[in-house]
Amino acid sequence: MAKWTPKHEAPEPLEGPVVATITGGTILWFVLFLVQLPFYGWFDDHGHAWWVWTCLAGAGLGLIGIWYVRGRDAAIKRAAAAAAEEESAGVSASDTGPDDQGTSDAPA
Repeated sequence: MAKWTPKHEAPEPLEGPVVATITGGTILWFVLFLVQLPFYGWFDDHGHAWWVWTCLAGAGLGLIGIWYVRGRDAAIKRAAAAAAEEESAGVSASDTGPDDQGTSDAPA
């Protein structure tokens, strides 16, 4: 059996409002938990109490997700700012040649 190899490069991942998406999902899980909470007895009688706890677990994991994606977003912004600063410093250094720094190879 031959090993499959891709014939083209994978596309760049899509970046979107990740923090807002995770926050919205976390809120949705918590709202579902609150909506089901008054009916806990019915869920328990029918063997579906895990539905309630799944919603609470989703909200809890969502809080961890919010913490994670906010840190990731901040790291991406820091890296972009550092790259932009480095690029602007590199451009300004190349604009001023070695002769512009007060040293000359010509004899006095």
